[in-house]
Amino acid sequence: MNISILFVCLGNICRSPAAEGIFRKMVDEEKLAIDIDSAGTGGWHTGKPPDPRMQKTALARGYNLSTLRARQINRQDCQNFDYIIAMDKDNLREIKRLCPNSKAEIKLFLDYAPSSKTEVPDPYYGGREGFNIVIDLIEDASAGLLAKIKEQLA
Repeated sequence: MNISILFVCLGNICRSPAAEGIFRKMVDEEKLAIDIDSAGTGGWHTGKPPDPRMQKTALARGYNLSTLRARQINRQDCQNFDYIIAMDKDNLREIKRLCPNSKAEIKLFLDYAPSSKTEVPDPYYGGREGFNIVIDLIEDASAGLLAKIKEQLA
């Protein structure tokens, strides 16, 4: 059974590509077969690579995001993925509006983390430290999501 996961943020150039890259590395290290993708609720950055600041911050921590390209979530995604993971409540609302009859488990990413926060903040308009905070939160939530999936596969 192949499990598929779609990470979603606003523009698909900061948070969701970081989640895709971080989660993919964790999955590869566990030698699991999980399909992983990311998308944005908006299409402004379609075809563009992740934000250079996110790429630099991620690479410094061992995650290469350079091959990823932004895309917008679509109705077909609602049926193609087992998990659709939103970075914040606005993304979650938009996903639920787009995917009213989805078979996917649609949740906030930090629902899988023992964090006190509920949302992964958008680092786009902030300084460098915001990108590090985002990666910390994503690593934490990724570990929780991976544990849940491993349990499901057992």
